[in-house]
Amino acid sequence: MSRPSRLQRQILSLYRELLRAGRGKPGAEARVRAEFRLHAGLPRSDVLRIEYLYRRGQRQLQLLRSGHAKAMGAFVRPRGLTEEPGSAGPGDGDATEARETRPVGR
Repeated sequence: MSRPSRLQRQILSLYRELLRAGRGKPGAEARVRAEFRLHAGLPRSDVLRIEYLYRRGQRQLQLLRSGHAKAMGAFVRPRGLTEEPGSAGPGDGDATEARETRPVGR
């Protein structure tokens, strides 16, 4: 097996630093692990996206290290709402579908 590239070493270092910074903050360690697992399957050739995620992780690390962060959470979409609103086909009269609004006045 070949040596890890510089980018791989930076990402592993970021992972360790995020875990250390998240110690003692509720939800932080689990969120860091989940985020890294989510993107672990990215192809190595997708360097632009990997670098973008690395920079995003650096910003999150700075936020965790600042004294203002008390916990870490995420916005989660409920399981039943995986589709975009209004993406249902014609004739699918769903009760939860958004109704059209008409302009008032003219």
